[in-house]
Amino acid sequence: MRKIVVAVDGYSSCGKSTMAKALAKYAGYAYIDTGAMYRAIGLYATRKGFIKDGELDNAAIIGALDEIDIFFKPNAEGKNETYLNGENVEGEIRTLDAAIAASKVSEIKEVRAALVRQQQKMGEGKCVVMDGRDIGTVVFPNAELKIFVTASSDVRAKRRYDELVAKGDAPESLEKVKKDIEERDLRDTTRKESPLVQAADAVVLDNSDMTLEEQFEWLKRKFDETVGK
Repeated sequence: MRKIVVAVDGYSSCGKSTMAKALAKYAGYAYIDTGAMYRAIGLYATRKGFIKDGELDNAAIIGALDEIDIFFKPNAEGKNETYLNGENVEGEIRTLDAAIAASKVSEIKEVRAALVRQQQKMGEGKCVVMDGRDIGTVVFPNAELKIFVTASSDVRAKRRYDELVAKGDAPESLEKVKKDIEERDLRDTTRKESPLVQAADAVVLDNSDMTLEEQFEWLKRKFDETVGK
């Protein structure tokens, strides 16, 4: 079987990370959550006070890029967790506020350029499943398998709401979560730097009405077809 790069792109709260992790485990590949990298930078910006009244100080975060070290390390269960300057921030970056901050910093071309270089290095040897917003269009435009994930905003909002409630981080309301998701969709698809778009050669997965099992079977089939299994 040939070694490939799997690029998983799509909208927020579509379950991209869950699917990509499952596929990586099935394939015996490394899994890279690029969204976690942007969330970590967003967390750094928030901690440093670079985000005030919803506005990001672009110059401040650009000037601090050399001070930011992000890496992944498996925990006792073998699952990758995100570290920011040596600190495990996996839990902290999974909040709604961190997602919003990530969307803001991801609009800065210097931030994207720095992370794209790191991501490309991670995938040099192939055998990697990477998810994000621009993996199949910018990071790995020649990826052998590109998947674009989508779902209705109502479904995504309910999934995100339930996830936050389960973590004890209950949001104000389901309507608020939907509004935040739709605003992030707008920022992601209209930003000047590497906007979220479907690659011309990507296969689309609309999982609005699919179970996790159905999604996984779909992913396995596409992967096996691509590697010639």
